[in-house]
Amino acid sequence: MSNADYVIIGAGSAGCALAYRLVMAGKRVDLIEYGGSDIGPFIQMPAALSYPMNMSRYDWGFSSEPEPHLNNRRLVTPRGKVLGGSSSINGMVYVRGHARDFDHWAETGAAGWSYADVLPYFIRMETSHGAVSDYRGTTGPCM
Repeated sequence: MSNADYVIIGAGSAGCALAYRLVMAGKRVDLIEYGGSDIGPFIQMPAALSYPMNMSRYDWGFSSEPEPHLNNRRLVTPRGKVLGGSSSINGMVYVRGHARDFDHWAETGAAGWSYADVLPYFIRMETSHGAVSDYRGTTGPCM
């Protein structure tokens, strides 16, 4: 029996970030991940990014439903089965969604999801070592 205040299933980016914030708030957290460690050359070396995406040890092996506009082909959909989740198998690539996408979601009813609404959260989580700007954070948590 766990004495945790919270149990989080999945140690991907979201699960780890949530666990971190809860622990920093003084909560006891159990973080459960099906996959194993992300320590290894196929994950730690960005140039090897295509390997973990195609290895059952690190990837769930999902594919899309038949895509009608692609002659009903199914597309490979890599999803990480490892500590760090899909972020561990994507070659350390970080890309924010386009600002206009967030604004469109807000315009179509997703209140609180405009780019202006979410930008402070992006800034808060980042530790950018590049040029200082109003769009990049420099004091986020470092691992």
